[in-house]
Amino acid sequence: MENTLFADIFKVIQLDPDGKKFDKASRIEAQSEQLDMYMQLDVNTDIYPMHAGEKFAMSLASTLDLDGTPDTGYYTQAGRKSLADKFEYVMHGKIYKISEAGLGPNVKGVIYASYGGLLMMLSGDPANTAKLDLDQRVFLLIRKV
Repeated sequence: MENTLFADIFKVIQLDPDGKKFDKASRIEAQSEQLDMYMQLDVNTDIYPMHAGEKFAMSLASTLDLDGTPDTGYYTQAGRKSLADKFEYVMHGKIYKISEAGLGPNVKGVIYASYGGLLMMLSGDPANTAKLDLDQRVFLLIRKV
């Protein structure tokens, strides 16, 4: 699927590593199974509870349209099937920072995105994040497996 920019299965390592800061949101730390990526993600656990040890599929996509039609910035509930129908939790946001950490063969690409104030940090092999660009608008989609 061309509109999928990144996808993997993650396992929640822990919740709120720095302590609980908000009543309705938690920061999860998760490690991917296939691509060896590390992620910190703020999730509205009031509507989508997550627990340490749980596994979930996570995708980043440029559009929710199944045919790959670019996102217009407007969402309509027109009854059309969309990529969101295959997931349980969806957020729309923007990549606001891309950096690298480490040196030589140990270099890691680090992607930062904001979903209306809920933040994501995704880190790992830069080849796995090559489709992600600064200021790109992305959908984050999650379903438990």
